[in-house]
Amino acid sequence: MFSSVKSIGIFGIDTYMLQIEADVSGGLPSFDIVGLPDTSVKESRDRVRAAIKNSGFKFPTGRITVNLAPADKRKEGAIYDLPIMLAILIASKQLSVNVSDCAFLGELSLDGNVRPINGVLAMSITAVKSSIKNLFVPADNAAEGAVIENINVYGVTHIKDLLNHLNESVKLSPARHEPQKKHKAYDMIDFSDVKGQIAAKKALEVAAAGGHNILLIGPPGAGKSMLAKRLPTILPEMTFEESIETTKIHSVAGIIDKENPIVTERPFRAPHHTISAAGLTGGGSIPKPGEISLAHNGVLFLDELPEFRRDVMEALRAPIEDGVVTVSRVSGTVTYPSSITLVAAMNPCPCGYYGHPSKACSCSMNAVKKYLNRISGPMLDRLDLHIEVPPVDYKSLSNTEKSETSAEIRARVNKAREIQNKRYKGTGITCNARLTPGLLRKFCVMADDAASYLSRSFDELGLSARAYDRILKVARTIADLEGSEKIQKQHIFASIRFRSLDRKYWNE
Repeated sequence: MFSSVKSIGIFGIDTYMLQIEADVSGGLPSFDIVGLPDTSVKESRDRVRAAIKNSGFKFPTGRITVNLAPADKRKEGAIYDLPIMLAILIASKQLSVNVSDCAFLGELSLDGNVRPINGVLAMSITAVKSSIKNLFVPADNAAEGAVIENINVYGVTHIKDLLNHLNESVKLSPARHEPQKKHKAYDMIDFSDVKGQIAAKKALEVAAAGGHNILLIGPPGAGKSMLAKRLPTILPEMTFEESIETTKIHSVAGIIDKENPIVTERPFRAPHHTISAAGLTGGGSIPKPGEISLAHNGVLFLDELPEFRRDVMEALRAPIEDGVVTVSRVSGTVTYPSSITLVAAMNPCPCGYYGHPSKACSCSMNAVKKYLNRISGPMLDRLDLHIEVPPVDYKSLSNTEKSETSAEIRARVNKAREIQNKRYKGTGITCNARLTPGLLRKFCVMADDAASYLSRSFDELGLSARAYDRILKVARTIADLEGSEKIQKQHIFASIRFRSLDRKYWNE
């Protein structure tokens, strides 16, 4: 007897419809799974056999063949246990139901309980596109899947619950998406906590308003990490589309909070400097997202930048430029989005006190140069703003006056982003930092004196073509913050000053 049950496959964050075909026939007892399964899929045989027996059903004797179609795509994980079990029960005539408009996902325990899986949100989107009306997933994943409209998502705790529903003896209720309260991950931190550092705060405001990457250089204890951690508090709130896109990546990575299944706060990822290149970009036989993609639509913070391995830093270059991470393996190529704001922080030398106004540096000049040269010129070029974070004096620390709050800074950032949204409507550009070279001349119109000043600066400072583009983009953001349609001379001046530290430290 033959049966076919629909499921959904996943490769990276891309999903596709899958047919689970089962054939039960006479012959010597055997149980084969074909269709390019990996080891964990092959192990479904033992989980399905035990779950069927322990749930009060009879495991069929004879020759059982399960095919996962299409057969040219590699199948990974235990997510097909539930549809395989269902296909076998239908093929062995222990169950007679019509499941043509349904899809099933879930890992089985040996006693028939259904365990949670990763990637349900992405699978739910594919189910809707494929006109699936009912999606059955583990109960812990139901809230995540129910975010998508136009589909009934049922949470299954035990296979008996599913079978009772299909037999219409005890119906399950579809999960409902409850608009969750904002999970304010950043309620406890605010820019008003930062004493002094006026220039660094302004630079971070510019970075937030235009989506620019930023490098913070300063001695230990100056507040570099404190500043970086507060950047998400002044970024614009996530749109629904950004939330869905980010949640898909986090869901595939298995880091979704089942109490708050949708990511509504911009991610802040801060990997340790011992991370590998694969950990940063993504890896595995079927590549999983790395830290760059997990920071999509948010902030990636690299503290102690020179301590990262050279290959790890260089792996950042293409994703920063292109906004995507492409990982190629034998099983195929996966592309993950990586639209991030990169914040890097570093000391000016190994001991941290090179150039400090009151503490002597214990490093030789060769040691300082060697330390700084761990960061390549092309990598430095991709960081739009280079900001010095000096030590804070006692007067600033003891000042009891309230500084500007994150909410006040965010209001200005939002106004600048609104200007950009109107300007780039229909182009696919989301902020100034994403401007393509083809659109740069159209949207970064300079006043005559601004163009003359940039021309002189280009020759005098020996700027690269990439540095020229990035100075223009930052100047465009500064102009937007001031509500200026044209880029003025003072905007170019400020933008160039935000890139001066490479000449102070790296060209000495």
